[in-house]
Amino acid sequence: MLLILISYLGGVLTILSPCILPVLPFVFARTGQPFRRSGLPLLGGMALTFAAVATLAAVGGNWVLQTNLYGRWLAMALLAFFGLTLLLPQLADKLTKPLVAAGDRLSSAAQADGAGVGSSLLLGVATGLLWAPCAGPVLGLLLTGAALNGASAGTSLLLLAYAAGAASSLAVALLIGGKVFAAMKRSLGAGEWIRRALGAAMIAGVAAIALGLDTGLLTRLSTVATAGLEQQLIDRFSPGLSSDLSPDLSANLSTGSAPTQTSPQQGGAMMASNAMMASNTMAPSNAMMSAHGTNTADTLAEEGALPPLTGATLWLNSKPLTAQDLKGKVVLIDFWTYSCINCLRSLPYVQAWAKKYHDQGLVVIGVHAPEFAFERDPANVSKAVRDLGISYPVAIDNSYAIWRAFGNRYWPAHYFIDATGRVRHHHFGEGDYVQSEQVIQQLLEEAGQKNVANDVVMDTGAAGAQMAADDSQVKSSETYLGYGRAQNFASPGGIQQNRGADYSVPAQLPLNQWGLNGHWKVQEEHAALEQGAGRISYRFHARDLHLVLGPGKDGKPVRFRVTIDGAAPADAHGSDTAADGSGTVTSQRLYQLVRQSGKIGDHTFSIEFLGPGVQAYAFTFG
Repeated sequence: MLLILISYLGGVLTILSPCILPVLPFVFARTGQPFRRSGLPLLGGMALTFAAVATLAAVGGNWVLQTNLYGRWLAMALLAFFGLTLLLPQLADKLTKPLVAAGDRLSSAAQADGAGVGSSLLLGVATGLLWAPCAGPVLGLLLTGAALNGASAGTSLLLLAYAAGAASSLAVALLIGGKVFAAMKRSLGAGEWIRRALGAAMIAGVAAIALGLDTGLLTRLSTVATAGLEQQLIDRFSPGLSSDLSPDLSANLSTGSAPTQTSPQQGGAMMASNAMMASNTMAPSNAMMSAHGTNTADTLAEEGALPPLTGATLWLNSKPLTAQDLKGKVVLIDFWTYSCINCLRSLPYVQAWAKKYHDQGLVVIGVHAPEFAFERDPANVSKAVRDLGISYPVAIDNSYAIWRAFGNRYWPAHYFIDATGRVRHHHFGEGDYVQSEQVIQQLLEEAGQKNVANDVVMDTGAAGAQMAADDSQVKSSETYLGYGRAQNFASPGGIQQNRGADYSVPAQLPLNQWGLNGHWKVQEEHAALEQGAGRISYRFHARDLHLVLGPGKDGKPVRFRVTIDGAAPADAHGSDTAADGSGTVTSQRLYQLVRQSGKIGDHTFSIEFLGPGVQAYAFTFG
């Protein structure tokens, strides 16, 4: 009940958001008419339609979004027609003659003496198709929970509570507006002009939605911080709401650190490091998997049937594979995402196993489940697969269908399936490569393979970001630059959400504090440099420092220069940086900027971008 209440109150707050402006004319078109027969059906239709579409869009994949796009255009045409009937009564008479003959009285909205329940409900359905509320913390949690956990009565009920909250605040506005307009009619005889003004406002609202202003400009022009109000609501009444609504949300762990709360907009998991699994193992759905560390290569218990692999939006290097296709094969499922440092460091072992045991019946399948928005782009994933030299099948799981089927919660995660289609072992995070390879060997022997190698891959020769971390030296944890998950931000004035602002870096940064310098716009997932040159600084302690970066929307490369304690990195430069600290952001990926040798201490890292457009997502260390 508390979750429903918070969802409802989050919906009530949408009246303060600029994203509600385009639908207000449609609501106020019913002003002055009986609320029970006009306003109530409209708002009910709007709430039900939004809840249904939001649930389907969160769990149904791209086809739902495409269908809703067509529905939006039909709704815009319908609402533009309503607007014309209000604005031009003479034209309305001509337009409605064939409809009247067919018994369809959509133009009744233009009559001041009353309105039918059916036409009001239809107007509400159309409004629900068009409404695109700004996704604050509450709505973000609801949509992410639906996307990760699948369709359920619970998520649909919460979305409906959110829509009901929005409808409630609109109902109050409609009732108040009705009284004001009625008084204006009586005192000024302004009924005709009010009707025409509403018609013009409806057409303007349709135009605003058609031009994308409802999800673009208006989102950025908020004069009231509804996101802050929603976050206060969550913090006050239910600090654990994020895990209650969406238990699969990602918390990213570096060695030895505690989980940090993810952005409510992010679908994801835990980025598991090799040292954290002893105390942080979570069983997947239906209690299918046993806790990590209880299985050995000698005793592999059955952990359930191989979940379905359907739901991938695209397959790379292979046709779509099913459980039936894999019968008789030993299968390794690797959940990964291409900017995840833990995934990149375990990848050389997965690739080595795929090559070493391919001829003996091992099939490796990479399931790419995105963390950041740019990782949903199939072209980006395809390029990463080519650049990383991955030749085995990769399923792009943008809707988390395979993720949910496994009940997975980590990047990387490895599931080992025997030749009969039963899951026999799993491992989360980096490390334990010897044990994992011994599991592969045992499953191949069980499948009847002869002369299975009993040696194991000890050194893959990986370099750059794929080299194993020096965990003993890491004292800095993964740090996000988007406000949704940002921590330890040191620039004076704090983060200014969703608007351009000038920042400066303090003269001294404590360990694991960071700051911005220049004109940046900090959005939920990343920080974008909007004007001129700009800098990011971080006080860190680790051998390696990485930063997930990407160029701006135009794709134009952005040059940068790295310094460590104010000097060029020299021999401490990373694989994406020259000795003089120079480099270029050319694509959306993880960049290795620092790799030190010898004794590791606290250092101040700075990266100066020589022009605008760059987008910075997250620091990781190794």
